[in-house]
Amino acid sequence: MAVVLGPILKFCGCENGRWTVSALLVWTGEIQPVVTATILPGAASDAQPVAIAAQRLRSRLHKRAVHVAESWRITVDQHPARELQVQYTVNDEFYTFAVPARDSAPTCAYTSCNGYSDFKKMKDIPQDPVWNKMRDNHALRPYHLLLMGGDQVYSDAMWTTTGLHDWAAAPNDKKLANKPVSKTLRTEIDDFFFANYLKVWSYPHVARMLATIPTVMMWDDHDIIDGWGSYPPKFQQSPVFEAIYEVARDYFLLFQQHCATADELPLRLPAQPGFSKAARFGPYGLLVLDLRSERTPDLVMGEQSWEAAYNWLDAQQDCKHMLIMSSIPVVHPDFSTLEMLLCALPGQQELEDDLKDHWLSRPHQWERLRLIHRLQEWSQRTGGRVTILSGDVHVGAIGAIESSQKHYHGQPITIHQLTSSGVVHPPPPAMALFYLEHVGNKVEELEGGITTAMYKFPGTSHRYIGARNYLSLEPDRVEDGRSRDRLWANWHVENEERPYRQAILPLTPQV
Repeated sequence: MAVVLGPILKFCGCENGRWTVSALLVWTGEIQPVVTATILPGAASDAQPVAIAAQRLRSRLHKRAVHVAESWRITVDQHPARELQVQYTVNDEFYTFAVPARDSAPTCAYTSCNGYSDFKKMKDIPQDPVWNKMRDNHALRPYHLLLMGGDQVYSDAMWTTTGLHDWAAAPNDKKLANKPVSKTLRTEIDDFFFANYLKVWSYPHVARMLATIPTVMMWDDHDIIDGWGSYPPKFQQSPVFEAIYEVARDYFLLFQQHCATADELPLRLPAQPGFSKAARFGPYGLLVLDLRSERTPDLVMGEQSWEAAYNWLDAQQDCKHMLIMSSIPVVHPDFSTLEMLLCALPGQQELEDDLKDHWLSRPHQWERLRLIHRLQEWSQRTGGRVTILSGDVHVGAIGAIESSQKHYHGQPITIHQLTSSGVVHPPPPAMALFYLEHVGNKVEELEGGITTAMYKFPGTSHRYIGARNYLSLEPDRVEDGRSRDRLWANWHVENEERPYRQAILPLTPQV
């Protein structure tokens, strides 16, 4: 028996003080791995034993008779006052992860863009510096959750390393001839996705984090193909695109969600065709939006999916802080001018897909405005703070949505957006960053007294981090039996010793 991938940890929920994690392994051979778990001594003398049970996902991966994928559920009773360190073993290899105290806010790391649009750059640019920063910080103050907002893998190399190369080179009339995908080509697509996950997630700097921090993942376009959902319908509905999506979806469910079918997806919102999910832990909530499964040039997410998301949101009471994962930034400069400048940026045509995908793309603006209204109304009604977490654009940034008409007991409703991108993908070229800085000072005015703006990072003169980075979300430590309920956002940047910081204060009535 040989483990070829894993363990990969996934957060499966927290109910009634029980924190549940899944550990995924992929292996070859006849003998099943042995997985055990215990609470490390000294953490809490009155902690309950760890409950653990094996749960097989599937015995074979798409006719891969030599590979087996299986997950183990680890359920921990949270301590009422302190963090627990859980140690688990896979065939005598030791790993640990941290579980927050009951009813407390978790400490999180957030990443996006774990790869390259141009896979040839992998030879020239090291992939591990930002992941290594996370490792070092995790050792100082453990992260309870690793939120991954999209592009966990990049599929771009598929167009040049498989039979899709010939399809991509063919004229459009042949691409769209509605010819069924051959068994050979489908096998090549399947082989690519399987090998891509095994390769990228087996890199030591990635593997050690995935094995020690439970993840919450949502896919974006590169987990399928670059710009997925923004192509014309004749391409989206072509046999080749449908085959790519089906294979990408199956591996997304297996590797990122630890399940064989959509019905098994932990935390998935009911009555929706997509994969949006949500969770509560103590005073915090997390709503993870699937902005890819139903995307079209005119639609980001279908009505059923939006209704499922808003129904869950409206049902949340006593929530001090709601985190919303949106793979594409809700607040960002209008790229329409940049689109006209693309001809002046040789080699940067990949930016075109971002323009079509962007929330400010004209067909998507009504969905965006409705989302903003619903988030502000929830905050106004409940007094809970809302913060959007986003990536995709290969820069770090702080955005804000403000309202002059919606208040909570006299305090204006402000929604922050924290953008972190990418953990591996290089930043945009200098000209694009120059453009962002010079248009980023504009205030966007929406209906109903709503404005959006990009903030400067505290203590700096710039609004964008033009380097690779990841974001940490660190609640105030409890001192003297109480917490100030602030959330500290920290951007940890490649080749910079100190992080950029932004405090997000609770929404409290004015006296």
